[in-house]
Amino acid sequence: MSSRIYTVGVIALAGGLFVTACGGGSTPERPAATAKADGPGTITGKVSFDGESPGRTVIRMGGDPNCKPHEPVAVGKTTGALSEALIVGPDRGIKNVFVYVKDGLGDRVYATPTTPVELDQEGCQYEPHVFGVQVGQPVEIKNSDMTLHNVHAIPKANAEFNFGQENEKAPIITKTFDKPEIGVSFRCDVHGWMRAYANIVTHPFFAVTKDDGSFEIKGLPAGTYTIEAWHERLGTQQTKVTISDGAAAATAAFSFKPEA
Repeated sequence: MSSRIYTVGVIALAGGLFVTACGGGSTPERPAATAKADGPGTITGKVSFDGESPGRTVIRMGGDPNCKPHEPVAVGKTTGALSEALIVGPDRGIKNVFVYVKDGLGDRVYATPTTPVELDQEGCQYEPHVFGVQVGQPVEIKNSDMTLHNVHAIPKANAEFNFGQENEKAPIITKTFDKPEIGVSFRCDVHGWMRAYANIVTHPFFAVTKDDGSFEIKGLPAGTYTIEAWHERLGTQQTKVTISDGAAAATAAFSFKPEA
């Protein structure tokens, strides 16, 4: 990328930042909360990969000297990072799977948290790569790098947004989502490998799998629930679990096959 093109990009993205910061509407008022996440039920489980563990793709970041990857890998004379699109551990647990209650809560309404979810741009990668947030909950987006990023969210049910953050001195931008939606893609149009995924729900019963593929969802009331596991490349799976007053603990297991 030539210096002239880069300068134009900065100007264009800065303009986008100005429009975004000055525009935007208000979040629709949600019904008053009628329930609390303090039930006796806990769902634990694991998401596994059914097949030979695949290797992770190497991302080459040499085009921007200000990109310092989280997990540097030497590829010839180039330093790169490992893709987060599919991470399978030694015991075949899959990291970064979003697991949530898809159905079973009825007409319960849960309070919207005021504590923001933070989405950072660090080492020219989004952190976290996959996250959950409730409808109306603030998402604070910041740039910790000494280089230009732009944040381009591409939802289907919610409003799209696209703004620039020039470097680590750029102000934090706060966004909210008005509707539930799973798998909202975030990308950086400056660094094409940068991806993150937001999952917007109306309740607090969700988790993102850890390095070993495990997850835990706490505070559920008694009932029968449809639990869904979503992965950016492997798709979705569902299972049903029942939590009763006499058996407050339940388990849910998911097994994804390699991509076709």
